[in-house]
Amino acid sequence: MSGMPRESGSPRGIAVTAWVLRMAWRDSRGSRRRMGVYVLSMVIGVAALVAINSFGSNLESAVDSQARTLLGADLSMESSRPFPDSVEAWIGTLGGEQSRRTSFSSMVVFPRTGDTRLATVRAMEPGFPWYGSIETDPPGAATGWLGHGGALVDRTLVQQFGVEVGDSVRVGTRAYAVQGVLVKTPRESAAVSLFSPRVYIPLAGLDTLLLDRGSRAEYETYFRFEDGRDVEAIVDTLGPKLRAARVGFDTVEESRENWDDALSNLYRFLGLVGFIALLLGSLGVSSAIHVYIRQRLDTVAVLRVFGARSGPTMAIYVVQSFAMGAVGALVGAGAGILLQMTLPRLVADVLPVDVAFSIAWGAVATGVGVGVLVTVLFALLPLLSVRNVSPLHAIRSTVEPASRRAFDPVRASVLSVVAVAVLLVAVMQAPSAAFGLAYAAALAFVFLLLAGVARLLVWAVRRYAPSSGSYTVRQGLANLHRPNNQTRLLMLSLGIGTFLIGLMSVTEATLLRQVAVAGDESRANLVFFDIQRDQADGVESVLRAEGLPVLERVPIVTMRLASVKGRSVADIRADSSRGETWQFRREYRSTYRDSLTASERLVAGTFVRTAEPDAAVVPISAERDIAADLGIGLGDTLSWDVQGVEVPTVVSSIREVDWRRVQTNFFFVFPKGVLESAPQFSVILSRAEDEAASAAAQQAVVRGFPNVSAIDASLVLQVFDAIFSRIEFVIRFMALFSVLTGFVVLAGAVLSSRTQRIEETVLLKTLGASEGQVLRIMIVEYVALGLLAVSTGLLLAVGTGWLLALFVYDTPLAIEAWTLSAIVGGVVLTVLFIGAASSRGIYRRPALEVLRAET
Repeated sequence: MSGMPRESGSPRGIAVTAWVLRMAWRDSRGSRRRMGVYVLSMVIGVAALVAINSFGSNLESAVDSQARTLLGADLSMESSRPFPDSVEAWIGTLGGEQSRRTSFSSMVVFPRTGDTRLATVRAMEPGFPWYGSIETDPPGAATGWLGHGGALVDRTLVQQFGVEVGDSVRVGTRAYAVQGVLVKTPRESAAVSLFSPRVYIPLAGLDTLLLDRGSRAEYETYFRFEDGRDVEAIVDTLGPKLRAARVGFDTVEESRENWDDALSNLYRFLGLVGFIALLLGSLGVSSAIHVYIRQRLDTVAVLRVFGARSGPTMAIYVVQSFAMGAVGALVGAGAGILLQMTLPRLVADVLPVDVAFSIAWGAVATGVGVGVLVTVLFALLPLLSVRNVSPLHAIRSTVEPASRRAFDPVRASVLSVVAVAVLLVAVMQAPSAAFGLAYAAALAFVFLLLAGVARLLVWAVRRYAPSSGSYTVRQGLANLHRPNNQTRLLMLSLGIGTFLIGLMSVTEATLLRQVAVAGDESRANLVFFDIQRDQADGVESVLRAEGLPVLERVPIVTMRLASVKGRSVADIRADSSRGETWQFRREYRSTYRDSLTASERLVAGTFVRTAEPDAAVVPISAERDIAADLGIGLGDTLSWDVQGVEVPTVVSSIREVDWRRVQTNFFFVFPKGVLESAPQFSVILSRAEDEAASAAAQQAVVRGFPNVSAIDASLVLQVFDAIFSRIEFVIRFMALFSVLTGFVVLAGAVLSSRTQRIEETVLLKTLGASEGQVLRIMIVEYVALGLLAVSTGLLLAVGTGWLLALFVYDTPLAIEAWTLSAIVGGVVLTVLFIGAASSRGIYRRPALEVLRAET
């Protein structure tokens, strides 16, 4: 072996020489097909990273290029009440082209079918959107509907109620001819229509009764400036004045930044899910290298006999690992580019822009670089064992390798580098550094827990395996702890994939349970609101005439905070050290009553039932979370602006509120005797036994009282179900990469142990075992492996879901047993199929062929 590096006193470094490259190529002969399986595991992980990051780059470009279309104007102003005179004066001085829009929620009626539905009504003037366009079906309706005094109806309503162009829709007391179907509009994604479908009507033809006292509306003005003026300078000048007048504003730049932040968080989060697939692939490569090196011990020993140093010998296999990572990364990058084309379709409903496909070479380079780096780093761990191979192994195969020291500084250094690399990639992929650190810590915990459980199971099977009973069962279980077993690898690969899918299922079930309507007869599922004081008796009469009970009638008074603990809200909001001040800016809707409801629980203080109308300070009850946000407790004072009248109050009690209940829940509750004479409106709760009764009651109420709106809780549940289903699909699509990688790693692990399995099968055959017995042994082993992996993953998913339910969603955990059962069955059957496919034909191998190979 000319040119072979000789042993010397020089440090044992790893240098890639021509000899190392030649040996790496020669040594890979006969193993390249097997290496292809391990490369495939890297392909899937890199494909996920490249697809997500490239899509994110395309998305950022789309948002940047379509920023004006996202806003639909150069500048917008919005307020929850009509603009005051001062703001109208400022608007008049700005000039440019202007368009007004008023948005509010209202019941809409389709007279042809009699159907009703709560919708978002947008009363518009000509002009908006100044940039982009409203897409309709038929297309001509987008330009002609305002001129005809008609309406545009959301596609959701059209599909739900069978609405056709030419039908009419009634909003309030006025009817409008349906000119077209809304397909796409600026500032809104298709998912918005699931929560509240939209109906566009002319502002000039709006029934003003819908905007009476007690109604909530958003008043908006959109500007277009064709003289190239600096909009940011206008905002700098008017911004403080607009904020003081409680008028919000938005510019093209702010809109772009907001969407960039939101959408980059979306694709970065999905990228983290795909990153798991890459780690699993790296683990697969690490396991494969471990088995591969064990099979190459004779070759390594021979090289050592001829004087090769440990460094160049190890470099041979480092080069092979690098080649595996490079090939896998390049193929994965190509697959990721193809996959990138499908991603916009998966999340199209939540995207505000059209994303054009283009190859993001920076994202491709990042994916390839990360893939190769992680592969080589994970492969280094098993390659370190090459250092301990003795030349005597070439002469006597029974020579034991040098024992590993209690502390190996080289191994510790490699482990540290691997940990830092994984951490950096996680931070790079995450929406924020803190999220990336938390994600990496959680991922490490899950990996370590799975590895620990796998080690515990191997020990338990070895220690407590049955010593009697069926031989095939005992032998199958014994295979779980035999040399070169794949129990630990399977736990990591399939366990992670099962964990992701199971966590999504548990979270979805928990969130849907929060809005689910209980089946008992006392629980309301129909809510009527915006009922004026002189309409409440009439609405109750209509409901009773429809055969529905009136379960509750709740008065609501609108108010704002004037001061908190003696300090004015204006001073608090001006204090920049406080951070977020939404709780001081918002409008509160409070009620008065003399008792707690079923959804409330007193946690501190005394609930005061009544108070005198002329009380100097009124005792009130505060909800626990809003009290914490405001920084108040028992005995603290708050002063309220109740539509021009100041009402001093003191916190006498703190309540815990179950916001999941279909109930009128409030942040603040006043005692009876104080707010009865204040301007107010009411909410009435009822219950309908089925959809037909609910629809009939809503239609009857809307016919008599057009301004009254209703919410059907069963419809809310359907909306949440639709939203979660779409989110679930995207997450499960990404989790699929982890599952596929797990299966590929499993196939590689089975392939790695094929030689030993052949030996074992031939020995069993020689001892008289039938083919059926060998098959049953294999079935026991792989069923046990699959059950252990999927059970561990699901237990982690349920545990994590329980923590999320307890600390994030504040709700009991919900589990759908049939879904988890389907996951268990699917994974176990797949593991069994892979095991059976890899073992096909082993029994028919000649015994002498194997026995001679051992001699």
